[in-house]
Amino acid sequence: MAVINDLLQSVRLPPMIRVKQCFPAAAIDNVPAALRAQLRQPDIAGRVKQDMRVAIAVGSRGMAEIPRIVKVVVEELQRRGARPFIVPAMGSHGGATAAGQKQLLASLGVTESSAGCPIVASMEVVALGELNNGLPVLMDQAAATADGIVVINRVKAHSAFSGTNESGLVKMLAIGLGKQKGAAACHALGFEHMARFIVQIARVGLQRSPVLFGIATVENAYDRLAKLVAIPAESIIETEQELLAEAKANMPKLFLQPVDVLIVDQMGKEFSGSGMDPHITGRASTSCLHVGPGPNKLIVLDVSSASHGNAVGMGMADITTRRLFSKIDFDATYTNVLTSTTLQAARIPVIMESDRMAILAGVKTCNKLDPAAVRMVRIGNTLRLEDIFISQSMLAEALAHPCLAIAGRPETMVFDDAGNLTDIGCW
Repeated sequence: MAVINDLLQSVRLPPMIRVKQCFPAAAIDNVPAALRAQLRQPDIAGRVKQDMRVAIAVGSRGMAEIPRIVKVVVEELQRRGARPFIVPAMGSHGGATAAGQKQLLASLGVTESSAGCPIVASMEVVALGELNNGLPVLMDQAAATADGIVVINRVKAHSAFSGTNESGLVKMLAIGLGKQKGAAACHALGFEHMARFIVQIARVGLQRSPVLFGIATVENAYDRLAKLVAIPAESIIETEQELLAEAKANMPKLFLQPVDVLIVDQMGKEFSGSGMDPHITGRASTSCLHVGPGPNKLIVLDVSSASHGNAVGMGMADITTRRLFSKIDFDATYTNVLTSTTLQAARIPVIMESDRMAILAGVKTCNKLDPAAVRMVRIGNTLRLEDIFISQSMLAEALAHPCLAIAGRPETMVFDDAGNLTDIGCW
């Protein structure tokens, strides 16, 4: 790397300033009480009968309060005399294996012990029918043969397409519960058709399987629950459309634009299905999602441990590190993109040996002649944006912005002897 060091040795990194971003913060104070109230509504509770075997569909996303939500749902079903069990509803995630999906649930805090019921993990599916174009409608075998199904998911904007229903209960019915085969079928014709197909597939699933109701959550910009609602099966599609509008209005953002260099400390499946939320980075893996503005250069430094090596989304970055590259589980990553058909999401960015080298490379190639004028932003991940760092060139704008508060003095970034930032994961 001697030549690379020579190329970058004259690059100067701008001082960075810690800034607080302020977003609307409505939140549920007592999640168990709010959920119990929803589940005890007559039109919800009355659907659960004595001795019913009820499958609870739980996905792979790191939605807020998921272990507690699952536990309360289990307790309320048991209170009504039902016999609940959990099925992983995550399509091809977890390496498209039963053990991998169970492990992924555990990484989110959902285990048989925490939930108080069995987890039945399998990749076996049954066919419920097919669409007019021949696409099959598939469902997890254990769920389809149960007496009832309860679907739990967060409603939010999808990271690869736009539609009336995006990420939520409908998508979980169409893709999550369809396991790897169902996910592959739904993605077969590309994301340009996804918004339509997930609704059509979910509608067949609702008609031909024993779905009782869904639990939908909406989060605020601070990754806390802003809304939680139990929805009867027959109302899931339409009600979710209303919740999606609320979820989009709650999304965090980067207020200061444009950005020359965006540094993302960690990507990960718990932050976004795309590893890095394109609504934040301005970089999408498909043409079916229109986002922006994007940075001139996007740097991602690491992948979270909760992703278990799934580095889907790294292809949207320009530069990454040897540390991230060494953690990639190519089986998990390629299973994900081969299923979704978005191969560009798994492309390998330029690899630098350390955080410092990656950031230097980003500044050198961002097409700004004056280092002091570089507009650089650093974030921990794309899910939590209340704390960010900005370069000194953006200070005047930050001081004038009503949603920003300066929380520190200009400081140089601190690297260890290996050239890696000393505060990743600590702010």
